[in-house]
Amino acid sequence: MTDSTFRHLVRISNTDLDGKKKILDSIRNIKGIGFSFANAICIKTGVSKNKKLGDASDADVKKLQDAINNASSGFPQWMLNRRRNLEDDTSSHLVTTDLSYAQDNDIRQMQRIRSYRGIRHMSGAPSRGQRTRSNFRRNKGKVLGVVKSKTGKTGGK
Repeated sequence: MTDSTFRHLVRISNTDLDGKKKILDSIRNIKGIGFSFANAICIKTGVSKNKKLGDASDADVKKLQDAINNASSGFPQWMLNRRRNLEDDTSSHLVTTDLSYAQDNDIRQMQRIRSYRGIRHMSGAPSRGQRTRSNFRRNKGKVLGVVKSKTGKTGGK
C-alpha cells in the first residue's frame, strides 16, 4: 500500500494500536490477548501476521475485530480465558474492560464467601502460596532486624 493509506493508529476492541508494528505484535497489546491467541486469530482470519497493522485494509481490520468479538465460537475451549463461567456454565474469551470487570467480580465473590484466597486478597497478602518472610512487605525499605542497645553493656555482671 502507499504511504497515503498508512494509518499510524488503528482502533480494535476499544484499544488504540500502533500501526508501525506487525499485526501479531500489535493485537497482543489488547488486554486479554496473548501470543498464542493472537497467532490463532491471524490464522483463523487469514490475515498475514507479519504485515504492518497500519497497512492492513479496512476489511482485514474488520475480520480481526469480528474474530476477537466472537472468539468463543471459533476456538478450542482450552484456548479461552473464561472457561465454564460460574453463573451460566459457558465458555468465552473476554478482552479489555470485560476481563477486568469479571476478575473484580471473582475476587469480590471469593471475599464474600470468605474463602482462603478471598481472605488473602482482603489482607493484601499473596494468595498463590508465595513466601511472605522476605517479600510482599507493606513498607519496603523499613526493615527492622536486630536493634543493638545504645549503652554498650553486655548481659553479664
